Amino acid sequence: MSDDLRIDRVETVLVDIPLRRPHRFARVSMDAQPVLYVFVRTAGGVTGTGEGVVPAGPWWGGESVETMQVIIERYIAPVLLGRRVDDVARLLRDVADVVAANLFAKAAVEVALHDAWARCLGVPVHTLLGGLARTSVPVTWALGAEAAPIVVEEALGKLDAGLHHSFKLKMGAQEPAADVDRVEAVAEKLVGVAGVRVDLNARWDRLTSLTHLPRLAEAGVEMVEQPVPGHDVEALAEINAVLPVPVMADESLRTPSDALRIARLRAADILAVKTTKCGGLRASVEIAAIGAAAGIPSHGATSIESPIGTAASLHFACAAPGASWGSELFGPLLMAEEMAIEPLRYADGHLHLPDGPGLGVELDPDKIRAFRRAA
Repeated sequence: MSDDLRIDRVETVLVDIPLRRPHRFARVSMDAQPVLYVFVRTAGGVTGTGEGVVPAGPWWGGESVETMQVIIERYIAPVLLGRRVDDVARLLRDVADVVAANLFAKAAVEVALHDAWARCLGVPVHTLLGGLARTSVPVTWALGAEAAPIVVEEALGKLDAGLHHSFKLKMGAQEPAADVDRVEAVAEKLVGVAGVRVDLNARWDRLTSLTHLPRLAEAGVEMVEQPVPGHDVEALAEINAVLPVPVMADESLRTPSDALRIARLRAADILAVKTTKCGGLRASVEIAAIGAAAGIPSHGATSIESPIGTAASLHFACAAPGASWGSELFGPLLMAEEMAIEPLRYADGHLHLPDGPGLGVELDPDKIRAFRRAA
């Protein structure tokens, strides 16, 4: 058994998955999502899969799928080879000795290790995280930064189909006053029939936020995500104290230490936990536990992952009791191609946990070949 658990191969593959429609953030937009798949194989013939992905490139956290591939192949893979796949804690410690930061790259590897280990045991990944707190999570649909009529039409279509019951609008691409006018126009059509939330992607400063965000609360917006830059946690705390609706921390939150600082300052009412930005499943569980101890729920946030990364985040969100404020795990729904042999199940506004060992997801090798990036 010990020899069967030895890691004998680490492989990475870059793919570019087309989207159903362009997706706009405050700074950038994309019509395809680049994804780095990481395959960790054991001597016993079991392969675990992880996913490295950032939303539309390195603007968000400094990493890209290209940097992840170099870091994993050149620096992380040599640490893993010949070691036991279930020795996750010591593997991550030794990886940290040779690679600082690079949490997105580390998350891809950490998820692959958990997938492989769970498959060796014949259990789902959530078992390795402590078992189930729930078996599905609500999924909020993210709308882009387009004009009000466009996003209203898209939201009403999702609502009428029973696919989603809450929507998040991206802000920060326009002048603040015009942006607020746009969101007010959307909220007028949706408030009372669906939840409306906004994400500033850290584009405003303290004064702009204090000037304009109260209008959004008055318009019926039920949550405001990360209005100020990630480092400005004190301003986030001031905004949170003023607004009558919850503030969610995203760019300000990456590590358990960040979660502790946010809790101490009461800088947010909700923690946006992305397994990708946090370095993987274990750190995500720790963050949710810190939030729960402080009375701050966690939200299963997204970097627009394919089915592998989405399933990893789903296992976290279903295993962590504190991850009680829903999710945004819509990534596979935005993609024009289904990358999994058996699609994840979205029904009744929820994403449901798949069956089977590991992540419970198998990638379609034909799709990987079709969208693999040329060397």
